Amino acid sequence: MKLTLIRPNIGRLEHKLFVDEARMEPLALGILAALTPPDVEVVMYDDRQESIPFDEPTDLVAISVEVFTARRAYEISAEFRARGVPVILGGIHVTLLPEEAAQHADSIYTGDAEFLWAQVIADAQIEDLQPVYRAMGGVPQPGLLTRREIFSGKKYLPLSLMQFSRGCRFACEFCAVSAYFDQQHHCRAIDEVVHEIQTQSRRHIFFVDDNLLANHEAAKALFRALIPLKIRWVSQASIDMTSDPELMELMVASGCLGNVIGFESIDAHNLAEMGKVPNLSGGTDHYAEEIEILHHHGLQTWAAFTIGHDHDTPESIHRLLDFSLKNRFTFAAFNVLMPYPGTPLYQRLQTEDRLLYDGQWWLHPEYRFNYAAFRPARMSADELTELGFHCRKEFNSVKNIIWRALEPRTNLRSLYRFAIYAMYSRLFRQESFKKHGMYLGLE
Repeated sequence: MKLTLIRPNIGRLEHKLFVDEARMEPLALGILAALTPPDVEVVMYDDRQESIPFDEPTDLVAISVEVFTARRAYEISAEFRARGVPVILGGIHVTLLPEEAAQHADSIYTGDAEFLWAQVIADAQIEDLQPVYRAMGGVPQPGLLTRREIFSGKKYLPLSLMQFSRGCRFACEFCAVSAYFDQQHHCRAIDEVVHEIQTQSRRHIFFVDDNLLANHEAAKALFRALIPLKIRWVSQASIDMTSDPELMELMVASGCLGNVIGFESIDAHNLAEMGKVPNLSGGTDHYAEEIEILHHHGLQTWAAFTIGHDHDTPESIHRLLDFSLKNRFTFAAFNVLMPYPGTPLYQRLQTEDRLLYDGQWWLHPEYRFNYAAFRPARMSADELTELGFHCRKEFNSVKNIIWRALEPRTNLRSLYRFAIYAMYSRLFRQESFKKHGMYLGLE
């Protein structure tokens, strides 16, 4: 039997698929490959960088679907099914919208792959693929090493993706991760994480955890185990980490360069409405203290913001940009708030009749990447879209890249830190401008 794994693209620029030069390894497909019995041939194609050989013989196609890649995933599925090849769809979008996904595949898989994938392969081998496989969540990758040879020759960014945990214990209104995992947080065995790091050659690691520090004590145990490995790593984390001095010290000692941190907003009303609990302790004024702690430890922070909340105005979004530049964040994302299906935000905006694009922006032929998909409370959707682009453009201007580079405790802390900043600033500036306004899918 031959299994073909597909990582879909997001969309197109003019009439060609977008080529993502900031692409990282599709870890989920490496895990699927590892879960597949060794007597099954496995090939992987990444739609972000290479053409998919639709006419190449295969027995089963598995496509991992995210919300932004759903339209393209369905196009790919249709091509294979037209050739008589069975297709199974899985991933976060399929779990959030199984009825929709089922219209575009022979089979769908909801939940984590570890717990039923062996059954999928067994059924496919006897041509008895079931229409639905419903798996529960649990400990990631039990006894499992990612099959990284499927990434060979694909020219990904020079860092290895790993995971220690899945899910997040918080329940932010807009977050698809919270909806997917139902606020559950599961940690992998630390000795298995260490073993996986030791079995691959790279010393730069990106932990893809939704919130690596959701469990402070588990994170401390992980960091103690990482210290002897002499690696450098980044991940995603919540700002409440700064309240635990021991956690901060261990994190830095284990090789942390910085984290993506969801600040989301500097308006306390917005934070309360979205349920961003770790950011509310003491109000937003404490950001100054927390940012000082991050700078003190030399962490190169990627500040993630969402704009378009009900208390946002054009003026407040301009203040958010000023805040980001004042604090010289290494990187910052100004993401237009997205009503992801299955989230409380989506349900609320649907009830208030504020959704655009017929409520299915991820499939609508006119929706464009980074555009507002709902009617904001205090500005128009077009204004919100333009403000998002303005913030990204200003933050990534040559003048402001130089200004941020001169932050002495982070980007100028060492020649190595400066080199990291210089390389990725150029790349992210380029990709940010290229992606804006592209259509989803190819057709």
